Amino acid sequence: VGDKVMVLARSGLWQEVVNVPASQTFLMPEGMSFEEAAALLVNYITAYMILFDFGNLRPNQSVLIHMAAGGVGTAAIQLCKTVENVTIFGTASASKHDSLKESGVAHPIDYRTMDYAEEVRKISPKGVDIVLDPLGGSDTSKAFNLLKPMGKLITYGVANLLTGQKKNLMAMAKTWWNQFSINALQLLHHNKAVCGFHLGYMDEEFELVGGVVAKLVNLYSQGKIKPKIDSVWPFDQVADAMRQMQEKKNVGKVILVPEAPKEESKKEEN
Repeated sequence: VGDKVMVLARSGLWQEVVNVPASQTFLMPEGMSFEEAAALLVNYITAYMILFDFGNLRPNQSVLIHMAAGGVGTAAIQLCKTVENVTIFGTASASKHDSLKESGVAHPIDYRTMDYAEEVRKISPKGVDIVLDPLGGSDTSKAFNLLKPMGKLITYGVANLLTGQKKNLMAMAKTWWNQFSINALQLLHHNKAVCGFHLGYMDEEFELVGGVVAKLVNLYSQGKIKPKIDSVWPFDQVADAMRQMQEKKNVGKVILVPEAPKEESKKEEN
């Protein structure tokens, strides 16, 4: 009672009172704000397990991070910077490139105006060692083709399904039709790995996830990682918060809080 904790749950967290098993709670480190705590677990566990447990990231390697200015993207960039001499390629709209360069992305690529695969090849003709794929569809095929020998592709989302405010059945059908598929025998000839990650299905893996959280808390305490908060929204502005992401305006994590921050409330009263 009275502990400040971060929690993991697959759903049901957009409310004032939440009930979760104690095994899915983790003590917040000293000096961490509640907003940072809300931005840490899902994004950083995902980025950490993709890069290190699946990706086996080592010094002098190269990584392609899609949606590099988003929550998982900013976490992945910071984690890459904890390994010596990692070259980061990051896709994002042009307005976010300065921010990405400051955070450590050597080669920001505007996916809206350029073919990112061609841009990567211009700089690194052999491709990259690791691709983080939250896109799905035909982009997974492009990712696989961009891998160097012994490279790893980790797919962890299907953002290509989301094209606007409403369900787009054509986009869903197209993404499904273009979904990358390879069998074990074909993999033999490529010397590449394909992995899939979904934190939501790690519910029972307390030791595994707990070990990752301990490493992340340690990195936070050392000042090597720090959750990047794009914006904080009260519950009654949830639609605006979602729009911020949908329109791809966010750099970092979009956070929901039960009520407006006190400073804003005071301004409104005055």
